[in-house]
Amino acid sequence: MHQHNNGLKTAVLLGGMFAILLVIGSIIASSTRNSSFIIIFALIGLGTTAYGYWNSDKIALRSMHAYPVTEADQPVMYRIVRELSMTAQQPMPRLYMSPTMSPNAFATGRNPQNAAVCCTEGIMQLLDERELRGVLGHELMHVYNRDILTSSVAAAIAGVITSIAQFLLFFGGGSSNNDNRGVNPLALIALSLLAPIAASVIQMAVSRTREFDADEDGARLTNDPLALASALRRLETGISASPLKQDQRVVNSSHLMIANPFGSKLRQMFSTHPPMDQRIARLEAMAGGRGY
Repeated sequence: MHQHNNGLKTAVLLGGMFAILLVIGSIIASSTRNSSFIIIFALIGLGTTAYGYWNSDKIALRSMHAYPVTEADQPVMYRIVRELSMTAQQPMPRLYMSPTMSPNAFATGRNPQNAAVCCTEGIMQLLDERELRGVLGHELMHVYNRDILTSSVAAAIAGVITSIAQFLLFFGGGSSNNDNRGVNPLALIALSLLAPIAASVIQMAVSRTREFDADEDGARLTNDPLALASALRRLETGISASPLKQDQRVVNSSHLMIANPFGSKLRQMFSTHPPMDQRIARLEAMAGGRGY
């Protein structure tokens, strides 16, 4: 497994979120002379993180109406995942299929022992075996890199920041005594609007970093970066022709998928997925070098 200093990058990105929380917490404490609110929000965030982490596989699979498949149902998918799992010396995950023609795939689960990989029916028809191997290698590396925990924590912290910001908006705009407490109500309102944006940008950075790393690690696992590059190129075209409907449950799980499932160029600007052309260029440069 190739090293990307994942721990350092994750610490820096998540540290940015915690810094936002500390700033908001200090403002609430100074404004109300009571720190109980920040403690309450922190406990809510902890509970949300724990629930999302332990139930990540069930939540994601349910959102895509996925059903389990056997080796008799999908022999090619089983063979590829078994071979790649043995190469990585990791447990083989459970395999699922989602009944949609929009081509995509995702992995979920809190660790390699409790992981699941899901492909849509559309991706099975769109890609050839070599490209499918590249996609499955990418998804397996999400599991082996423990990305689900990182994304769960990032999403939970972003949710806590948004909740606190909503409280600040009410507090800053609804209280007539803010001036007496030494806090500018306009500053509270500005912070309540800017904090969720900052948290979303950091969460996006966490997810995009993970996608680039899974691309590279998956290409090393399959020893074929051009296969994944070809698959990503086909997926971009296939999703544009058949995007997923933006159901809220799907939106909440969309960051797990190998490609932005909605296809909109405007949405891609704010997507948790890096632009496809950047991912493809990195893989092609990797194929042109050595050491994979």
